Amino acid sequence: MSRIGRMPVAIPTGVTVTIAENNNVTVKGPKGTLVRDLPVEMEIKEEDGHIVVTRPNDLKKMKSLHGLTRTLIHNMIQGVTEGYEKKLEVNGVGYRAQKQGKKLTLSLGYSHPVEMEDPEGIETVLEGQNIIIVKGISKEKVGQYAAEIREKRRPEPYKGKGIKYADEVIRRKVGKTGKK
Repeated sequence: MSRIGRMPVAIPTGVTVTIAENNNVTVKGPKGTLVRDLPVEMEIKEEDGHIVVTRPNDLKKMKSLHGLTRTLIHNMIQGVTEGYEKKLEVNGVGYRAQKQGKKLTLSLGYSHPVEMEDPEGIETVLEGQNIIIVKGISKEKVGQYAAEIREKRRPEPYKGKGIKYADEVIRRKVGKTGKK
């Protein structure tokens, strides 16, 4: 069985990876720089254009950390080269999104508009009035901010109104039927 942790991570051209003491990994690329402290137990080495992660022993915790460490490094490298984005759709009558500078204003059927400030390193782009694209170089931050936006009005199962991910499928329910 091929294990994720054993697979080497290729370093593309234009990306520099620095491994400091206590496994403090810095990845610099065309889109920016990411710094992260990785588990100290893992041994991270750079070998001829690849990053190799090795574990000290086969305890269950070490096996878990092995795959996690490798995946985090891979995500950092992919973030500084291509970046990450999540697409959200705003569905519902009168529901819409507007953007002024770094401020995202959502009209979601509340008595007040919901205002959200873009966090550092993340930008939101609007396509029309009902598609929000969250972009950034950190997969974790992009996912977290997209989840926070979605949380302002989760999609409901009867009419499908609310904010949903573009690839999310909402299981619809049949409502009450009228009496005759």
